[in-house]
Amino acid sequence: MSITQTDLTRINTFIFDVDGVLTDGLLYCFADGEQVRAFNIKDGFAIKHAIRQGFRVAIISGKNEPGVRKRLEQLDIEDIHLGIEDKVDTFEDYIYLQGIHPATVAYMGDDMPDLEVMQRCGLRACPSDAAEDIKEISTFVSTKKGGRGAVRELIEQIMKAQDKW
Repeated sequence: MSITQTDLTRINTFIFDVDGVLTDGLLYCFADGEQVRAFNIKDGFAIKHAIRQGFRVAIISGKNEPGVRKRLEQLDIEDIHLGIEDKVDTFEDYIYLQGIHPATVAYMGDDMPDLEVMQRCGLRACPSDAAEDIKEISTFVSTKKGGRGAVRELIEQIMKAQDKW
């Protein structure tokens, strides 16, 4: 699939998975049970910039770690859905409650738990190291890996197409 200018200009909402998208998918596990992830600072800048420019940004992730929530809150993200087993239900509830048309949503995921919800969005995006099934349905495959600037690349392209970058 290829991305068109129309795909980019109609987007007003970004939804991201965390592990493998905002992070590189690696978990550092400590003896006390704490799990640590690394986030890309450039992705963070792009998210904050998008929010300041009026875009909605939401997170839908299967994991629920306090450190992840804290980082997302530092980025001024208000719509944080962690520990989600059924991403489709959460997505459907979110767009209904916010009055968002699915065609205006760019969703970036990287693996099978994201597949079904991605199929409901206007722009399906993934990092370059996403699972093959995810790449096959994506209209935007980043040149960057998860946690290495893929989110920034997507946001930047959409915002530049709308003269907001």
